[in-house]
Amino acid sequence: MTGRAAGVRAGRPRATSRAALERLGFELFDRQGFDATTVDDIAAAAGIGRRTYFRYFASKNDLVWGDFEEQLVRLEELLAATDPAVPMMDALRGAVVEFNRFDPAVVPWHRQYMALILRVPALQADSAVRYTSWRALVTEFAARRTGLAPSDLLPRLVGHAAPAACVTAYEHWLTEETASLSDLLDHAVRQLAAGFDEPALAVLRGAGQGERPR
Repeated sequence: MTGRAAGVRAGRPRATSRAALERLGFELFDRQGFDATTVDDIAAAAGIGRRTYFRYFASKNDLVWGDFEEQLVRLEELLAATDPAVPMMDALRGAVVEFNRFDPAVVPWHRQYMALILRVPALQADSAVRYTSWRALVTEFAARRTGLAPSDLLPRLVGHAAPAACVTAYEHWLTEETASLSDLLDHAVRQLAAGFDEPALAVLRGAGQGERPR
């Protein structure tokens, strides 16, 4: 056990839940930095052994990402529940804004979480794998809405562009502490949708079927 971890552990009950480990891990990341904090530090702060830690998380990176796959299920449910009569990009925008709506008490923690994911090199590399699942989900949604295959150009384009717009909104949010995350996400996807008006969709549908865009 390191001296830093021992200082955090003093007076704490043993932490034996994912939520408790996440809280302790983020406290250490804030105090020591992500790279300087080890799994041993987190386990010691929680009053548990390494083996117990790995029952909850496969790595230090996994602690940061938390229940990412479960959250994707929620986004998928929001997309599936959209009104078919609502234009595709409006439906996507509404689902994205709702998915990223947080209780004000949670916002500071979420800001710290996103700062780690977007700014720590080790987590940026890890995010490539996670974002593949995110893009696939949006691609499938766009394919259903357009009647195209997920492998066609338009669904793929929406699948890549929408997450990129969301990440851009989050990056701006991290630099503007007074900005509304919901407003930024709404604006980012609205700006993106401006490139997906009906004439553009017609061209892209044709390109997705092998026709040359004019």
